[in-house]
This record gives sequence, C-alpha cells and structure tokens, in this order.
Amino acid sequence: MARRLIDISSPLMAGIASDPPRMLPQIEYIDHHQSAPGIAEFFGIGVDQLPDGEYAAVERVTISTHNGTHMDAPYHFFSTMNHAIKPGGEPSWRIDEVPLEWCFQQGVKLDFRHFADGYVATPGDVEAELKRIGHTLAPLEIVVVNTRAGSRYGQDDYVDSGCGVGKAATLWLLERGIRLVGTDGWSWDAPFSHTKRRVEATGDAGLIWEGHRAGREIGYSHMEKLNNLEALPADGFEIAAFPVKVHRASAGWTRAVAIIPG
Repeated sequence: MARRLIDISSPLMAGIASDPPRMLPQIEYIDHHQSAPGIAEFFGIGVDQLPDGEYAAVERVTISTHNGTHMDAPYHFFSTMNHAIKPGGEPSWRIDEVPLEWCFQQGVKLDFRHFADGYVATPGDVEAELKRIGHTLAPLEIVVVNTRAGSRYGQDDYVDSGCGVGKAATLWLLERGIRLVGTDGWSWDAPFSHTKRRVEATGDAGLIWEGHRAGREIGYSHMEKLNNLEALPADGFEIAAFPVKVHRASAGWTRAVAIIPG
C-alpha cells in the first residue's frame, strides 16, 4: 500500500535558541581527519596508511533527555500518577515503562496557530476544533497541537512562542482515553514567560506547569518540540513516535513520524 512519511521531529542542533540558555545542548563534531591520528596510533601505523588519511566521523554530545524532540514520561510531571483512578495513586511510570501501544496510533491534529502566544487552551477550544474538523476522539489516538511556535524553532523568540494546553483541557483529553499528545512548542504548557506574568498578577502558583500536572490525576505522556505539523491533515494519518529507552529516565529523545496513506 502506498504511503507518505512526514518527519514531524525537530533537528537536535547546537548554536540555536531551541531551549533556555541554561538548558542548551552542546555538540562537538569530529571529522574524518581529526579522528585519524588516534586510530593510527592504536594500530601502530601512519596516518598516511589510512585511505585518504581519514578514519571515522563522530560527535560528542552533551544534552539532557529534554533537548530536541522528546517524549516526557509521567514521572517527569510528578512522582505519582493516576490519583483520579486509584486511591492514593501509584508510582509514575518512567520512559522505559511507557506502553509501546501509546506510541503508534492514529493521529489527530488540532490547529491552534491562531491563538496568541501564551494563551492557555481550554476544553471548549479543543471541542470547537474537533467539531470544525469533524472528528470524534477514540481512545489512544495521538493528539498533536500545531501552534505558532513550530514556525519559530531555533529563533530567539521560540521558547516564548505559541499557546499552551491548560490542565482542564489536558484532563478533558485524558478522560476520553487519550494517553499521548504533542506540541510543536517548547512546552505542552504556555511559555513560562507568559505564565510568570499571570502568577505575578494573581498570586496563583497553581498556574505553573498546570498542563503537565494533569498527569498526577491520569498518567499520560506528551511530546515537545515537534515540527512540520502544518504539513499534516487534520486526521486520517498515523503517528509513530517511539522514545529512546533511557533507563529510569523522565524522558527520551524521539523521532516522530506521521504516516499518511497514499
């Protein structure tokens, strides 16, 4: 069967504004000539004995599990989860415990690019968009949110761009059986710079990371720093997004791909 694959991941890059300054990844690129002396010394030969004086290209990378396109495990949000399902909750799953069934499902795209930077999407916003595209959610579908931030990846304003999804809207999705969501923004929540102003104005610390905190009530995962979501239809496609299996980690780097029937 013919099909089209669309990469919806962002490249992991150094030297761009993909994260706040204290969280930026570092990548050291070692080319074929730079690596040649070491391997020549190991084998006791001259560099001139290697083909064109070259050996292997390799990179040394200093990153967190939250750099680049990645999937957050429920453990990232809170130490316990499923308080709305089990009395007292249970220990939150880490990334190597996230069910693989969550990671390969039918996809649905919510187009929220029209919302202002810092806006917090509500259940009503989600319902209105689903009505607009004529889609009824089914359990385990992967819901991705296209915000303005996707067009700003790597630009100085990226981490401050796009809307977020509030706690109420996140729980609305989870109550309908959704367990994996994603955004092309830096965070599933509204950018911190906008949330800070709301906290200062209201004194309500509950506004901090509110979408993430929904995972305390019902365990779920989300992907952050997706990209190219504007290339997707509203529905009728699959998403494959398997995180790297980092032992007991709060997140794993993810190559997310949309699969569209031909």
